[in-house]
Amino acid sequence: MMNCSELVEVVTDYLEGALPEADRARFEDHLKECPHCVEYLAQMRRTLEAVGRIPEETLSGPVQKQLLETFRQWKRNKTDS
Repeated sequence: MMNCSELVEVVTDYLEGALPEADRARFEDHLKECPHCVEYLAQMRRTLEAVGRIPEETLSGPVQKQLLETFRQWKRNKTDS
């Protein structure tokens, strides 16, 4: 069974339909047993829905720069793990 940390690592792939079938099954099995991860998944869906509606041109240069740096740092941390 997948643990909470593993679920957090692959939630984006899950939402994009990019998880292999076996991992998707483990992900969904975990959700059946973990209300905290169910809520996390719901929060991610709400966040993506909200962010998906923000046109890029409405973000100021400093905000765009900060978002890009945050994602780059997250990716560095992910590959260092």
